[in-house]
Amino acid sequence: MTNSKLIDEIILSPNHSGLRNEKITKIAIHHTAGVLTAQRIGSVFKSRNRQASCNYGVGSDGKIVLVVDECNRAWTTSSPWCDNRAITIEVGNSTRGPNWEISDFVLDRLIELVTDICIRNNIYHCSYTGDKNGVLQKHEWYANTNCPGPFLGNKFPFIAREVNKRLRKNKNQNLYRVRKSFKDKKSQKGAFKYFDNAKKFAKKYKLKVFDESGYEIYPRNNLKSVDTLAREVIRGDWGNG
Repeated sequence: MTNSKLIDEIILSPNHSGLRNEKITKIAIHHTAGVLTAQRIGSVFKSRNRQASCNYGVGSDGKIVLVVDECNRAWTTSSPWCDNRAITIEVGNSTRGPNWEISDFVLDRLIELVTDICIRNNIYHCSYTGDKNGVLQKHEWYANTNCPGPFLGNKFPFIAREVNKRLRKNKNQNLYRVRKSFKDKKSQKGAFKYFDNAKKFAKKYKLKVFDESGYEIYPRNNLKSVDTLAREVIRGDWGNG
């Protein structure tokens, strides 16, 4: 399981439950109830006393911060059921209450991030059903809160439509590329429409499979989470093997 390459900053929070126990099938979009930059969103969740976190923050400056690895369950939605299934996103506002608006630029960055999450987790219909059955989730369905606020809450049908447009375009264009490394185009031995075919070919020639964005999707067992890498750097293990 990988994290998004769209991130501008990494400010990891200790507030999470470790590895999630459910497959990622939901995306919970929250608002910060304040005009917070990406850096500020990350800083808010660094304290253990906060007892809250998110997987990503999209700041009022349009930057994206990684707060909790996608493989881990963040503490965002007041619901273990939802947080185990959902990638959770906190979005910085451009105005304060009662409308709690977000800027068009931040909305587009949010749509870009949601699309990326869907692609990497093989969610090829980003549904909003107005209840817990859809992909897009609201905090107010799980707790006594008005999160994600009236402005962003009313944008959920629009977000779903825009994400699905991009998903359809990606699915029509997507090829799985079998290479030694994504940057080494000359090492490519084939490009396949279906992942299973690409995987079989890669196994035969001991190569890797990459999607159009350059994510290594096979083999995946050699990928380390950002948390793991951070711990290795702290211990001085990184780069010794």
